[in-house]
Amino acid sequence: MDLTKLRVDTVKGIGEESAKALGGLGIYSVQDLLEFFPFRYEDYSLKSPTDVAHEERVTMVGTVQNEPSVRYFGKKKNRLSFRMVVDGVLVQVIFFNRAFLKSKITVQAPVTVTGKWDAHRLTITGNELKFGEVEREGNVEPVYHATSTISSKQLQRWIKVALDTYADHLVEPLPLSIRERYKLMNKSETIRHLHHPLHPEKVKQARRRYVYEELLYFQLRMRVFKQMNRELQSGKRLDVHHEHITPFLERLPFTLTGAQDQAVKDILTDIASPYRMNRLLQGDVGSGKTAVAAACMYAVVKAGSQSALMAPTEILAEQHAKSLVDWFEPLGITVALLAGSVKGKKRTHLLEHIASGDVDIVVGTHALIQDDVSFNALGLVITDEQHRFGVEQRRVLRQKGESPDVLFMTATPIPRTLAISVFGDMDVSVLNELPAGRKPIETYWVNHDLFERVLTFIEKEIKAGHQAYVISPLIEESEKLDVQNAIDLHTMLAQHYNGAVNVGLMHGRLSAAEKDEVMNAFAKNETQLLVSTTVVEVGVNVPNATVMVIYDADRFGLAQLHQLRGRVGRGEAQSTCILVAKPKSEVGKERMRIMTETTDGFELSERDLELRGPGDFFGSKQSGLPDFKLADVVHDYRTLETARQDADVIIRSNVLEQDPEYIHLATYLNRVGAYTGEKID
Repeated sequence: MDLTKLRVDTVKGIGEESAKALGGLGIYSVQDLLEFFPFRYEDYSLKSPTDVAHEERVTMVGTVQNEPSVRYFGKKKNRLSFRMVVDGVLVQVIFFNRAFLKSKITVQAPVTVTGKWDAHRLTITGNELKFGEVEREGNVEPVYHATSTISSKQLQRWIKVALDTYADHLVEPLPLSIRERYKLMNKSETIRHLHHPLHPEKVKQARRRYVYEELLYFQLRMRVFKQMNRELQSGKRLDVHHEHITPFLERLPFTLTGAQDQAVKDILTDIASPYRMNRLLQGDVGSGKTAVAAACMYAVVKAGSQSALMAPTEILAEQHAKSLVDWFEPLGITVALLAGSVKGKKRTHLLEHIASGDVDIVVGTHALIQDDVSFNALGLVITDEQHRFGVEQRRVLRQKGESPDVLFMTATPIPRTLAISVFGDMDVSVLNELPAGRKPIETYWVNHDLFERVLTFIEKEIKAGHQAYVISPLIEESEKLDVQNAIDLHTMLAQHYNGAVNVGLMHGRLSAAEKDEVMNAFAKNETQLLVSTTVVEVGVNVPNATVMVIYDADRFGLAQLHQLRGRVGRGEAQSTCILVAKPKSEVGKERMRIMTETTDGFELSERDLELRGPGDFFGSKQSGLPDFKLADVVHDYRTLETARQDADVIIRSNVLEQDPEYIHLATYLNRVGAYTGEKID
């Protein structure tokens, strides 16, 4: 019996009108109904006053000790109260606007009350009263998303009928070997417990099984689609080899780290293949992504093609262009900057040189994707901080060449698991080593009352010839307040130093030209102290800056704190990050502790995942991620990694064809058009 093809009105009690209403919830088949899960559970299991936390929602059974009293206030408001003994403890019970219960409550009779517990006053404010006792265990009730025409109680009834009639006919897609390896429930048992758990622990086990199944399906689909996509996207095979970049590497004032060298090899292998590269290069702050990108651009130029590097801001584009000119000019490679500030005849001449192929490498902002920009032979497109560009902008840039290879770079340390799932159609390279000679940044957490000492430390560093940043508090609700905070802090610091230190000010309300002016003054050490909002978070490179002070640091997330800290520690001098904060929550305190314990962005991002709730890691919900029924790629990231590894093994081996245990997984992939029965390498 295929429950996916059995219409929902087959279930007893569901008529034509109800079936239409269920369609509005995406429920068309019996399978859909069985997999429409509760969004929460009401636990009516009985608790003792000694086992309950303050303000917890509880159910208690007790013996009534006195006649209920009712007090009236206002026109229609009243308060009913009585006392009952629960496991030897005298508990006060309060109900609001339930005066009618007074005549029904009998002294010495058992009652069951559900409500909110006040541990300080030994009081339960009730919202539900049952006469007599209920079962001590197994009293967990599912609550479903209701609509204007369907209540949670109706869904409860229909789902119970469907479970009784059809649960034993559910197909078991997971092979026994996998279920035994991870000690997973079978499918029928899983669905039963998700709707009617006998105990909260059973919900956990059932959820674990269902989440694994969803994520295994997802990873199998991704693995097969990625392979198919690669075969469909034929690219331009360029003659590049690792040994071709030796002249460039020999001119670098440093040796590539092991991680950088491996990333270069991976990228060059992709460029040399007949398929179009689609790779994400993740590098922690200061890990040397630009050097990796430059090595690959050098190889592409030597193979007779052009490269384009697109940055999100003009400041960042200028920094990249300056580094590349320093490295490439002595090697006879031409680098040009195409940004919004390049205008008139200068722009016209530059466009002619790009179109003719006289320019080998073009660095720019969104100006690169304007219609009048055309390349002679674009072979490689690199976008830096790719999450700051829209999908459409990246697509236009890719179309500037004949299927150029594409490399995305980001300094946001996304845990590898999530990088693989969120950027599932990409290959991922990770730079997780700092270049030689870089000293780890020392991080300290201090209270506001030590701010004077922090200012003295800043002055000492500036007298030693260094520079400093002070980041003003983040007010998420209002950019206006953010700016005002920065202005107030700038005024206060300018008065404090009284002309001994030049204090600059940077915030989001400045124009692009004003921001450039502020940053250039700081880069040239004309201002020694820069007060800023978080606009300096990405890409600003001032090696002389050695102090980063973040005011009210507990207002920032770990990833943002790490990005801000990465603005210092770029030279050879020892750098310091000072977090000024007095967090009120335990999570806030833990965030500060983590920052002082590690400078590894990838470790931080893993810890951030553990601290934050589901879905919060990327802020707002990411488009492009599938809507799972239960799984959450952030909350369940460990299961996601397990499922990815298992999917790799399943696809690489030929179990889908040969092992009868895997027939349902093969059928699923066929159904979504992702598998044709051929072995995939």
